[in-house]
Amino acid sequence: MNTHYSQKNQAGSATVVLLVVLSVTTVLFGAGAVYAFVNYVDQKSNVDARVGQAVATAERQQAEKDQADFIEKEKLPNREYVGPSDYGSVSFSYPKTWSVYVANDGSNGEEFKAYLNPVVVPPVDKESQRFALRVLVTNTQYDQAIQQYQGLVQQGDLKSSAIRINGHDGTRLDGKFSEDIRGAAVLFKIRDKTLVVRTDADTFKTDFTKIIKTLDFNQ
Repeated sequence: MNTHYSQKNQAGSATVVLLVVLSVTTVLFGAGAVYAFVNYVDQKSNVDARVGQAVATAERQQAEKDQADFIEKEKLPNREYVGPSDYGSVSFSYPKTWSVYVANDGSNGEEFKAYLNPVVVPPVDKESQRFALRVLVTNTQYDQAIQQYQGLVQQGDLKSSAIRINGHDGTRLDGKFSEDIRGAAVLFKIRDKTLVVRTDADTFKTDFTKIIKTLDFNQ
């Protein structure tokens, strides 16, 4: 009888052990499943966030491109500017969305000065003021005008290169003209004077390049 009881006791113990093992296994499996689910949710959230960010970036870039395309289309058709004959009848085409302000037409014997800018030309009496385009016909001879920039060229602030536009040979300068102005300029000889066409900001360099391709004057 004791033997029978011992066998039943052993069987009961084995059952308990088996139940414990199964319980532990179930708990571990459940914990693993929960961890996997949490990890999945976390990864999915990260992926969704990245996708959302990528979509937002793409939409912003497309909107910026559409805006840029609209601005470029609004510039057409170009208008033509022609300066006074005493100063070489300087002519060029410029965007129709730009305004022109002639600060001095040269009739008083002083330098010819004209300024162009999108929509409205800002005040021209500030040295630090930047313009999309400025057109000057100075009373300085060409060689002397070029010499005025040599210091900046030697310092590395400006890069000088030869240029030829519509049969006219001149000099192009790119870089930093002052602390406030960084852009590009072209200089040409007009008799005893010098024509200077300059943009005061790299933002307008694309327009500047298009404009100077249409530049012409009487030497």
